[in-house]
Amino acid sequence: MLDSSRVKQIVPLLFVLLWSTGFIGARFGLPYIEPFNFLFIRMLLTLVVFAGLILVLRSRWPNRHQALHQMVVGSLVHAGYLGGVFAAIRWQMPAGVTSLIVGLQPLLTAVLAWVIWQQRLRLLQWLGLALGLLGVVLVLAGGNRLNQFELMPAALLAVLVALVAISVGTLYQKRFGQGVDLVAGSFFQYLATAVWMGLLSFAFETRVVDWQLPLIGAMAWLVLGLSVSAILLLMLMIREGESSRVASYFYLVPPVTAIEAWWLFDEQLGLIALCGVAITVAGVYLVLRPQRAR
Repeated sequence: MLDSSRVKQIVPLLFVLLWSTGFIGARFGLPYIEPFNFLFIRMLLTLVVFAGLILVLRSRWPNRHQALHQMVVGSLVHAGYLGGVFAAIRWQMPAGVTSLIVGLQPLLTAVLAWVIWQQRLRLLQWLGLALGLLGVVLVLAGGNRLNQFELMPAALLAVLVALVAISVGTLYQKRFGQGVDLVAGSFFQYLATAVWMGLLSFAFETRVVDWQLPLIGAMAWLVLGLSVSAILLLMLMIREGESSRVASYFYLVPPVTAIEAWWLFDEQLGLIALCGVAITVAGVYLVLRPQRAR
């Protein structure tokens, strides 16, 4: 049997591995379906799974105010974040680059905490913020310069929406999500996401689907591996830890995703872009590095 301390060490690493595959699943499925319709169908399937889990586990339903807060979290952490990521990848932004930009979440979370709660940032943290931004600029500029990918303004806007949404949603869940059953709370999060994705799909997409094996496999994995397993781990981590500490694990996602994208899709990053990835990771580490006791 694993003790509680060992479990606390394993959960973040397992979360990083699962979360990184979300970008890969999107890359597999999006050639056969439009992004919002993909997410709409995924959310409907996820709701069915969570309804079954609630019955089996006899989860406690949140009250009206808690349910509304969870729907706000879902609108940010799932609808805003996933919608932006899937749209960016659909508009030809490489999975590794998309992961890197939304991987700036810890930096944005630190800035938001500084603005909202006047949490003081140390000199090294300001240096980390600057390095993180510099790294992303190098990745985007390096990719364009070497014709490795074409940076479309719509894709960049979509991924920035995803970045802001996941950062604000994490802080919101920490503030208003305490005491809510993880499974029942996630059900309301996905309910809100399904509504948003359905509205976007019916308003802007043709909803034509080519049900090929890669799409079916990606859909199954994203429902069970991401929407169920990874999100429950994320909600557990947010409930049990500090928001900044939880956000720190996201800086491991970009390099893991870049390796997966290189292995599966032969996504290549030049020397400048690779240096940008390293600089960004170093910047995030400086922002979240614990301060030594004097």
